[in-house]
Amino acid sequence: MTTITDLEATTTINATPAQVWAAITDLPRMASWSPQVVKTIVFGQVKEGTRFLNINHQGWKHWPTNAKVVRFTPHSDFAFRITENTTVWSYQLAESPEGTVVTHRRETPTGISALSLSLTKIAFGGQENFTEELRTGMATTLAKLKADLES
Repeated sequence: MTTITDLEATTTINATPAQVWAAITDLPRMASWSPQVVKTIVFGQVKEGTRFLNINHQGWKHWPTNAKVVRFTPHSDFAFRITENTTVWSYQLAESPEGTVVTHRRETPTGISALSLSLTKIAFGGQENFTEELRTGMATTLAKLKADLES
C-alpha cells in the first residue's frame, strides 16, 4: 500500500509579508521559481475561487493541471487545489524579525486520486520517487523565490 505524505518546506525571506504575498499570488511568475512549472495561465484576477492552468514538465514529459484558489487571506495564507489529483498546495506567511517565514505545503486532505496515483506509477517512476522530486522542487522553489525577493 502506498503511503500518501504531506510535504513541507520552509524558509525565511528578508522581505515583508506584503512583498512575499505579491510575488506568490502573481501566478505566472511561478515558472521562474518552480522546477516543474513551465507556464501558468490565470483566468481572471487572483482571489478565492479563481481558476488557473499550469503546464508542468519532467524532462521531456509535459502535462497540464487545472487549479482553483481555495484559500486567499492576504499576507498570510494562499492555497489552491489541483483538480486532477485533489492535492492542495499552499503558502503560509508569518512575519518575523528577519522578514517573513514562508511555509510551502502539499497537503492531501482527501488523498490523491486513483487516476493520478496510477499515472504517477506509469509515467513518473512511482509515488515514492515522484514525492521526493516534489519535495526537492518545493525547496528549490522557495530558494529561488528568496533569491528573487532579496536581490
